Amino acid sequence: MIIDERLLTYLNSLDAGNSPILDTIEKEALATDVPIVRKDMQGFLKMLLAIKQPKRILEVGCAVGFSAILMAEHAPVDCKITTIENWPPRIPIARDNFARANRTEQITLLEGDAGELLPELLKQGAHYDWIFMDAAKGQYPILLPTVVDLLEPGGVLISDNVLFDGEIIESRFVVTRRNRTIHKRMREYLYTLTHHEKLTTSVLTVGDGTAVSVKSMKG
Repeated sequence: MIIDERLLTYLNSLDAGNSPILDTIEKEALATDVPIVRKDMQGFLKMLLAIKQPKRILEVGCAVGFSAILMAEHAPVDCKITTIENWPPRIPIARDNFARANRTEQITLLEGDAGELLPELLKQGAHYDWIFMDAAKGQYPILLPTVVDLLEPGGVLISDNVLFDGEIIESRFVVTRRNRTIHKRMREYLYTLTHHEKLTTSVLTVGDGTAVSVKSMKG
């Protein structure tokens, strides 16, 4: 827990809530231990979407489609969303959820490894004014160069789960051995984001930590 649990519970109680289909998908995901964006992060995304009003969204890490549907509900009606998922068991669930939410024409799901699909999207000339990074944390620094190239000048990059439940501040020797590679790569990722010549970034303690980056208008 990054912030006081009682304070977080109170802040979450103020949230206006989601649509019935999102509530259903959230309950199903939590019951099957599928990670989805946390309550405070959901509210933060809604607010940013209202400000930015993106027309072309890329999501890296679809899971069962919860966050893609949430973004679709709060983005402009003509917004198109492309989302990527690599784990086969979750793909049919996501597709079914998009159909249940009546979002199949708005959301395109690409199956496969983001490390292979992102360069292909770039070759095809795809560009996005909003990118939501929610893939395997250890892949963030590997994917970042292509993600920045896919982001339009003035576009927003949202990177979720960047504080590793607060362990990001710990010495690598305190972190369990199996998490040391992820810990190292996430620290590398945050440093690169905050020192990138094309990005202006703020790292916040929302959810499990989120970084909000805006690409320079100079490209």
